[in-house]
Amino acid sequence: MSNTQPLFDALRQSAQPAIVDAIERLVRDAPDRKLCRVNALAFARSENMDEEQTIAAFLHASRLGLFELSWNVLCPGCGGVLDANTSLKTVQCSEYTCALCAAGYEPTLDEMVEVTFTISPRVRHIAAHNPHELPPLEYFRQMYWGSGIDLPEEGYETMVDEFMLEALELPPGEKAVISLQLPPEFVIIFEPVTHAAMFLEVQGEPTKERRNLSLVFDRGYSHHETLNVQPGPFRIQVENHTDVRTLPSVCVANHAMHALLGRRRPFLTAKRLLSNQTFRDIYRTDTIDVDQRLKITSLTFLFTDLRGSTELYERVGDLAAFDLVKTHFSVLNEIVAAEAGAVVKTIGDAVMATFPTPDRAVAAAMRMRDAMRVLNDERGSEDLLLKIGIHEGPCIAVSLNERQDYFGQTVNIASRVQHLATSREIFATGTVLEDPRASHLLSDRGLNPMSQNVTLRGIANEICIYAIP
Repeated sequence: MSNTQPLFDALRQSAQPAIVDAIERLVRDAPDRKLCRVNALAFARSENMDEEQTIAAFLHASRLGLFELSWNVLCPGCGGVLDANTSLKTVQCSEYTCALCAAGYEPTLDEMVEVTFTISPRVRHIAAHNPHELPPLEYFRQMYWGSGIDLPEEGYETMVDEFMLEALELPPGEKAVISLQLPPEFVIIFEPVTHAAMFLEVQGEPTKERRNLSLVFDRGYSHHETLNVQPGPFRIQVENHTDVRTLPSVCVANHAMHALLGRRRPFLTAKRLLSNQTFRDIYRTDTIDVDQRLKITSLTFLFTDLRGSTELYERVGDLAAFDLVKTHFSVLNEIVAAEAGAVVKTIGDAVMATFPTPDRAVAAAMRMRDAMRVLNDERGSEDLLLKIGIHEGPCIAVSLNERQDYFGQTVNIASRVQHLATSREIFATGTVLEDPRASHLLSDRGLNPMSQNVTLRGIANEICIYAIP
């Protein structure tokens, strides 16, 4: 730890000192498992820290080499990690299959890709740096389940014992036999390293006849059809055809298992991180590969533009107008970041920004309008008249011009909604105000948006637009 002190000193220059102190205590004092795949949101909550500032601190810590980022594709059903990636660029666009849930999923960046932080081995070596040496239960805890599963600090082993009948460590190239009495339950034979599974529907009259089953574990991520068997003695021969240790386990899909998997907590999603200004500033080009197309089921877009900016340059002169527009950009960037958003790009005098939820975009829009009013009052003029449009919906994250960008109809609609606005107007679509948090935000401020149906160029059907007064 003494060798890392300069890194923590450097971190205090770019992150909140109190949060850095908490991270330093974590690195110094926490047990190994708490430094593997750290859930930044859970850490912020446990330390009573602001989430956005905590995320920023972990990002800066990763930039300095204190932590390593991991982009993990999760199963929406069991919360298991289907694929772990050191970069978003290696996340596949095709379907992922969870053998434990016997289901396939097309990855989205909303709730299927988590971002976690693991301590660098150069800072502190932990057991998870050698995952194939972890005890079976710790492998499940630290490597298989994602950070959205809220595993108990105490009593974890007892909870697992309530549904796990057998667990075996099988070295590479080895064979073994698991002998047990099958209860009249739905039984799952699961191997978390290769993600292989076999389902046994155990029902009917008990038998004394021993049944046999042979399973081979390789990298095929196989799932077999459910076998119907009677309760009684059962012999499972397992073979490990991989070059690493495997962990065949026999579990009962009972209430204890479902109770453990049902313990969920918020986690840092890839969608939220891509809409984080600190992340975009630090990892400007190292996000999405040029050929990747990653889906997001819901993202909120905010477009702004200055009304009459051409006349502004003519009225006050190029230099004064440039300084004023630059000040306006600085104010907007600060507001976007404060509302958990990120500026994707500027186009002339316009800004395109993203937010993880509609309410943050609406809050940012109102703050932007107020900020422009203050700037105008200070100048004694009406030079900065901001037009704002907001829309929410699905999109595709892409890489354009060496920059992470977004593509799709949602982006087009948001841009065209902004063009409908006149000075000082905020136009938001119906999907934005259908969000309960966004509507509550407006009602709390006594604002009653007026609606109208409009036709947008290139959009077949009319859409409902609200003007926020």
